[in-house]
Amino acid sequence: MSTYSLSDGLASGAPRLSRAPLLASWIRVSGAGILASVAWIAFGLSCLWWADVGDWSRTHSLGIAALVIAAIALFGTVGADYLGSAGKALHKRAPWLVALGMFLCVWEVATAKFAWLPLPFFPPPQAIIEVYTDDLPKLLDSVFASVKLQLGGYLIGATVGFLTGVSIGWSRAVGYWVHPVLRFIGPLPATAWLPIAFFTFPSSWSASTFLIALATGFPVTVLTWSGVASVSNAYYDVARTLGAKPSFLVLKVAIPAALPHVFVGLFMGLGSSFAVLVVAEMIGVKAGLGWYLQWAQGWAAYANMYAALIVMSLLCSGAITLLFSIRDRLLVWQKGTVKW
Repeated sequence: MSTYSLSDGLASGAPRLSRAPLLASWIRVSGAGILASVAWIAFGLSCLWWADVGDWSRTHSLGIAALVIAAIALFGTVGADYLGSAGKALHKRAPWLVALGMFLCVWEVATAKFAWLPLPFFPPPQAIIEVYTDDLPKLLDSVFASVKLQLGGYLIGATVGFLTGVSIGWSRAVGYWVHPVLRFIGPLPATAWLPIAFFTFPSSWSASTFLIALATGFPVTVLTWSGVASVSNAYYDVARTLGAKPSFLVLKVAIPAALPHVFVGLFMGLGSSFAVLVVAEMIGVKAGLGWYLQWAQGWAAYANMYAALIVMSLLCSGAITLLFSIRDRLLVWQKGTVKW
């Protein structure tokens, strides 16, 4: 929905009596953007106007940043017609900017200004900003360790699960031997294997990789198997009529037809693998975001803990977004049916 510009109405020579409805329409359309600017101005002034009850070194910088965001929101609202897609995106997200600005303002007042919420359990926003500036090297090391562990375990689990699912769905002999094992191991939570994994594998890193792969592999196997088994026999009959060999039937018929199910399994496995990642890092691994969370909780550094949770949320959301992009590229005919 585009924002009507007052200059457009005045320059077009519109009748004098029609300018009032145009002004009312512009105010109605741009109201969310104006409210967003007001909310962020209130947040910025709450940082700069009152003195903190504690010693927070990033209060002034946070207040300036809030006022800059307020200026951007106001400029995007007034000049939406000249910003193109950026103006439309800003207008679409204006209600969220209002809610976020109000939330941060209340959070700032309730913690840093009047200490209504007890420390250290409820640190102010600037305390989390301090974590990103003062403790950034340790946090980045933890992020790198988590990404490396998560990526390795997820790729192994997804690959093994995909191959196992295709094998079970295509071959009855494979299904006869693998299906009972899958029914026995698969339903168990991957975290239930923690004692056995850390005793069996030579290092906590390899044990954690196994647990992440196990959590990923089960849903990928089941959904891939379901996709291959649900392919219509008519597709195989047509391919055989044209002289297709068994390898062609698997690679060019069964797998492409099963891809929608495969991606559902990949999404489910991704969520399960993140849960196992945090538990494994808290128990055995000496690096990563899970370890960082436990370390922060042990030292009652709740600002560090909240900062790590925000980073972890962004990583999970980014991974799902990337997987959705791959899905939309491979499954063009289903693009837009499921959005993230």
